[in-house]
Amino acid sequence: MFNPPHPGLTLRDDVLVALNLQVGEAAAQLGIDRTTLSRVLNGREAISPAMALRIECWLGRDHGGTAEVWLAQQAAYDLWQARARSKSSS
Repeated sequence: MFNPPHPGLTLRDDVLVALNLQVGEAAAQLGIDRTTLSRVLNGREAISPAMALRIECWLGRDHGGTAEVWLAQQAAYDLWQARARSKSSS
């Protein structure tokens, strides 16, 4: 299995680009601090259930997916990382 991307990278590389938004603009639309969004976009912070709901409301279920989709992407990323750490410590 390949290393799935952090879902924040999808937001950064696909969503923000498609909407022609800067980080600060997107953060304001999401109702969060720019620094918080930056950490997510750079893969340094996970997409939490609360963040997934914000994304769902912001983009709409038909255009950005449901909160469950964002959380599934985060879970796939986290599980792959945990497996990789487990293999390297064995």
